[in-house]
Amino acid sequence: MSDTSARVADSTGNWVDTRAPQWARPYLRLSRFDRPIGSWLLLMPCWWSAALASGMAHDVRGLPLTIVLFFIGAFAMRGAGCAWNDITDRDLDDKVERTRSRPLPAGQITVTQALAFLVALALLGFVVLLQFNRFAVMTGIASLLVVAIYPFMKRVTWWPQVFLGLAFSWGALMGFAVTFGRIDVTALVLYAGSIAWVIGYDTIYAHQDAEDDALIGVKSTARLFGAHTHQALILFYGVAVMLIGVALASGDARWPAWLGLAAFAAHLAWQVMRLRIDDPELCLRLFKSNKYAGLLLFAGLLADAAMRAQLS
Repeated sequence: MSDTSARVADSTGNWVDTRAPQWARPYLRLSRFDRPIGSWLLLMPCWWSAALASGMAHDVRGLPLTIVLFFIGAFAMRGAGCAWNDITDRDLDDKVERTRSRPLPAGQITVTQALAFLVALALLGFVVLLQFNRFAVMTGIASLLVVAIYPFMKRVTWWPQVFLGLAFSWGALMGFAVTFGRIDVTALVLYAGSIAWVIGYDTIYAHQDAEDDALIGVKSTARLFGAHTHQALILFYGVAVMLIGVALASGDARWPAWLGLAAFAAHLAWQVMRLRIDDPELCLRLFKSNKYAGLLLFAGLLADAAMRAQLS
């Protein structure tokens, strides 16, 4: 076993490095609790759908608890997903400069220990899921199939970001499952819009590793689009905004939701204008900024839900 205090190359100076007990650091890094951006991005479609569905129901009484439960569930399941991803990718991660210092390829913990931690996080996520109705529980469990196959997709397709989108956007269905006990057309359109958003932001993220990925034969939309990434982002971000707009129209959203969507769209446009694919640090900053894009949309949806509930 290597030194458990050793830091991950692309995540240093955070609370895990400075405050967490040394024995816990590899597990917190494995689950990305030292850099929770992925958990926030997983959470955004959950919160979008919860707010939109509550607005459609003209009832926000259960929304605060749903928001809290989705928050806990997203962080737990993102951690479990990262553990699974690192278990399956440990040999590839050892060949990439940015990832070879992660706990598994660095030898800070064993695969058995990582699996045990994965199970613990998954159980926490399951406990959260059990707070909802039976349809929502089954909908949540169904997402595990996509989560399980995602890490292998970069080996077989140039479009692994699509499969990430299928997994990370599942929350767009969950809000409707929790609120109505069903998934309707509005939920499916919101889900599709979120998938397009994920493809866009994860393409930006993947440009950090494009050179190493080419050397080891890992596929990604960053490598596929290459110099045409800006045009691809305009397409996918544009589709995301359009489909989310269709979902808002289908759900009879009021002006606050549309204002949130406009702010979301403006943020995505800013990302495209700023992006330089040969600047890994900028790619990472722009990728992380999608948390704020998602929160802008959520704020609009939340205000819309509160307005509709008050007027009903």
